[in-house]
Amino acid sequence: MGKRVWRVLVAGGAAAVFAAVAAAPAGAAEGGVSFSRIKVNGGKPIVMGVGAVSAPTSFRMTTTHKWKWPAVYLYRGSAGNALWHAVGTSDCVPAGPGVCDFTGSLDFDPRVWDTLNSQAGAWKVGAKVVFSGGGGDTDGTDLTVYLKRNSRLTVNAAPEPVAKGRTITVTGKVTRANWETKKYVTYADRLVSLQFKPSGSSSYTTVKKVHANSSGTLRTTVKASKTGTWRWAYYGNTTTGPSTSSGDNVVVK
Repeated sequence: MGKRVWRVLVAGGAAAVFAAVAAAPAGAAEGGVSFSRIKVNGGKPIVMGVGAVSAPTSFRMTTTHKWKWPAVYLYRGSAGNALWHAVGTSDCVPAGPGVCDFTGSLDFDPRVWDTLNSQAGAWKVGAKVVFSGGGGDTDGTDLTVYLKRNSRLTVNAAPEPVAKGRTITVTGKVTRANWETKKYVTYADRLVSLQFKPSGSSSYTTVKKVHANSSGTLRTTVKASKTGTWRWAYYGNTTTGPSTSSGDNVVVK
């Protein structure tokens, strides 16, 4: 594979050329290009915390034009309404006359490119190419990718150890990334699963579901029956990624 070519979907410098191509309506520009076999992040949502995250991409481009570089990217509404992020694209891997396969990445970092919390959710995938002689082609696709805010959970089960039949109190807190402040903040009113794994077992079972309060705090009680590990699990939604806490082992005597 050849070296990677990077462009950023923001105004200024060489990146302005990339953004200008993105501004063309879907299927417009000079045509003569088709994109296929587009994949982003293996079909999974892209979950971003308050730091950098990279999602792998791959696609095929068919054209007889001479070109400088192609890429896929995320947009909403029209193909020109692109999300600010970086793209990386490999050199062409020939797959036939005028046919090239590419691998690459979509790279995000709210510390570098301002990202709004409202930008979490569904995005369409666009594809574009810049021609060697100027101009290019930009196409929207039907492929949808979800960009989600990362969530986190903590856990504490007490007392440790505990007598069999006594009460165990399990607490925790659920937070999620705030892309605008670059910090994790309270995620209130979430329905979170309390899970238990008996000593010697390799899998967790959901014991009950608990709503976090307005400050994201989780609290519930269970009867101590056997030694094992307790944890919280949140399954996410269209704007927020899933998460599980670490496990807290409690010995039952």
